[in-house]
Amino acid sequence: MKLRHNPASPYVRKVMVVAHELGLADRIELLSTAVSPVESNAALAAENPLMKIPALTTDDGQVLFDSPVICEYLDSVAGGGKVFPAGGKARWTALRQQALGDGILDALILCRYEIAARPEEKRHAAWTEGQMRKAHQGLAALEAEDLSGPRTIGPITAACTLGYLDFRFPNDGWRQRHPRLAAWYKGVETLPSIQATKPPAS
Repeated sequence: MKLRHNPASPYVRKVMVVAHELGLADRIELLSTAVSPVESNAALAAENPLMKIPALTTDDGQVLFDSPVICEYLDSVAGGGKVFPAGGKARWTALRQQALGDGILDALILCRYEIAARPEEKRHAAWTEGQMRKAHQGLAALEAEDLSGPRTIGPITAACTLGYLDFRFPNDGWRQRHPRLAAWYKGVETLPSIQATKPPAS
């Protein structure tokens, strides 16, 4: 398998945490890939017309995107039902938690693009504030979730979301606002799969 990869991407990180949890990381070749909200990448576009990462090329040549699809595919390769519960309330809880974490990341990345890709005089403060409001509302909802128990896709996504927040928004202060979430994250950020996929120093 080949994965379009950038260590700064929280969605790529989510895939790699799942791969480590399932014992599949050694079977994945990482293809370093740069992405930009404004510049084209022809090689990536040939595999994923949306020009987003991660994109996974399976051993039989099929290209899969985006991270929820890739993660579920890896779960199936490992036998299924490991990080994606097979059915019932546990499955819907894990999928809801994944959607919540991904939604927070979507808002944070839009803020990141606004700050990093625009000169200061052209930044839209109301846009950034609106996206951060969504992220903060999402974090409040995540605080209320039960993330204990098996490491399903829900808690995995939550961990990657909080890691990205620390990586790109280190002064956000989310730990003070959400002590229960902070206590949970303190317990999982030392896991081997989380340590092995830490983003580079910003």
